[in-house]
Amino acid sequence: MNITTPIILASNSPRRQKLLRSLEVEFEIRAVDIEESWPTDLDPTEVPEYLARLKANALVKQGVDAMIIAADTVVILDGQILGKPLDRSQGLEMLHWLSNKTHQVITGVCLQQQQRITSFHDITEVTFHALDEWEIGHYLDTYQPYDKAGAYGIQEWIGMIGVKSIKGSFYNVMGLPVDEVYEALKNW
Repeated sequence: MNITTPIILASNSPRRQKLLRSLEVEFEIRAVDIEESWPTDLDPTEVPEYLARLKANALVKQGVDAMIIAADTVVILDGQILGKPLDRSQGLEMLHWLSNKTHQVITGVCLQQQQRITSFHDITEVTFHALDEWEIGHYLDTYQPYDKAGAYGIQEWIGMIGVKSIKGSFYNVMGLPVDEVYEALKNW
């Protein structure tokens, strides 16, 4: 892959940074804060790609002249988006909802340089075993997953003991579908 333009990752997520570094891509980090809201008539599966485009466009509007990679991840259970829990109480509620069920993890990605834009999303289905009260409490108290959609990180303890099956990209659940990002960069 021969990319000569500077690349900026529009994310403070340590997981996204690690995954992009693993692709051997050189980049700078320049996170942008946007209001994470979307049109009420937008299908939940389209929300992360919509938010990723907003993040990338916000940097373009600031005059950034580089390739911007922006991403957003949501967890969807029964058609409802589970965002990042605000506190332990919300984390408990979310993990109880996910227990013994299958949900979708969708990451939207946007690559943008000035007016050139490519965006896409990836969907992974994750099924949890039944989680007991101790497992949920231990995970929340030990790992503090309050910066993660759905209140969990698949790469952490809860993923090791709680995930029964996964259909799709493991890395997508971590926050960046690296195989698709690599293909998009190759074709840029």
